[in-house]
Amino acid sequence: MNETQTIDGARVLARAGWRIIPLLGLAYLVAFMDRSNISFAARTMNADLGFSATIYGIGGGVFFLSYALFEIPSNILLERVGARRWIARIMISWGVIAAAMMWVHTPWQFYTLRFLLGMAEAGFFPGVIFYLSLWFPRAARGRAISRFYISGPLARVVMGLLSPALLAMNGMGGLKGWQWLFVVEGLPAVLVGCLVLWLLPERPETVSWLNPAEKAWLSGTLAQEGAVVRHGNPLAALRLPAVLLLGMVGLLTTCAYYTFTLSEPQILAQATGWSGVQVGYLVSLGGLVGAGGMLFTGWLSDRSGTRMPFMVGSTAMVLMAYGLFAVDGGRTTGLIAYACYVACWGSVTLSVWMLCTDLVGPGEMAVATAMVNTMSQTGAFVGPILWGMARDATGTFHRGFIGLVCAQVLALMFVAGVAQYRRQRA
Repeated sequence: MNETQTIDGARVLARAGWRIIPLLGLAYLVAFMDRSNISFAARTMNADLGFSATIYGIGGGVFFLSYALFEIPSNILLERVGARRWIARIMISWGVIAAAMMWVHTPWQFYTLRFLLGMAEAGFFPGVIFYLSLWFPRAARGRAISRFYISGPLARVVMGLLSPALLAMNGMGGLKGWQWLFVVEGLPAVLVGCLVLWLLPERPETVSWLNPAEKAWLSGTLAQEGAVVRHGNPLAALRLPAVLLLGMVGLLTTCAYYTFTLSEPQILAQATGWSGVQVGYLVSLGGLVGAGGMLFTGWLSDRSGTRMPFMVGSTAMVLMAYGLFAVDGGRTTGLIAYACYVACWGSVTLSVWMLCTDLVGPGEMAVATAMVNTMSQTGAFVGPILWGMARDATGTFHRGFIGLVCAQVLALMFVAGVAQYRRQRA
């Protein structure tokens, strides 16, 4: 029996996971915090600068416009330059821009910096999904993606605990509390970018912490799935049915998600009547629940070898949460709706990415993941603007929640299309 036949594959993958995923997870935690921390800054920043809900909605959404526009070019460059250098570049540039948000005074400064932040961050998330597909075989990929992806809900824990404290620094050093929030939560991205440049390995063949037999096993296992890199054609990726269907699910669910996220503290404060600090604790608790739900979905999905039940069930539960917010703004109903939302939304988006890596050929993965994320971020651009306009017109969140319900219903229809396509391929 030769050496490659006695390799403990689980041990090899566990070692790769510990070397790669915590660093990428830390990077995503910082990224999520920097794109979403305006939700905590909104109340005082908007009051200080005289921003209406529409201005705030445009600024919140324009990040996702530039993110979508530069997503595919960024992933193509990542393929050519290498993940380590390109992800480090992304993080360092967005950290500087995120911290510069402290100097915003006018709507156009707000729009410009949010646009530049999206342009700087473009390609990070689909680039990581592509990168993980070069390290983890399909049978282990759900767990790998979920362990990276939980940094999104965990970022909510950090924001919920840290942001109220930073806002309470109002007046210290001549700065407003929201200015302290932007600079303190922005600059860590620069440090993490330097760590990525130093520590992130490019491919299994290049690392020193696997022996030659383990490298051969991992490379051979991935090669059997066709995990070879070739430069993709964006138009060819757009024609793939899986990309179109998953892109539409992403567009509609991400539209609703980020629309809610950018007003989350305000929504929860209005529903519960609680203070900013109490709402921060609630958001932190929601982040822990969301992380647990995401890890469970990734584990059980890999264990059962199926993805669709998790996508259907979680999408339906999030629809119910938006519906509860729409029909009743009371504390009890609001807390029940929020619990459903935080427990299940992560499973919606995780299912999109697990299915994308299952249904798209590895050779097209880089461009296909970028295309799905481009479509998703387009929805995140439109939603907050319409939400802000509805809030200015009516003075409440009610009409906006009706829009989120409609978006989620349409998403369920496309989920059904994904299920039919998967059955046809089986």
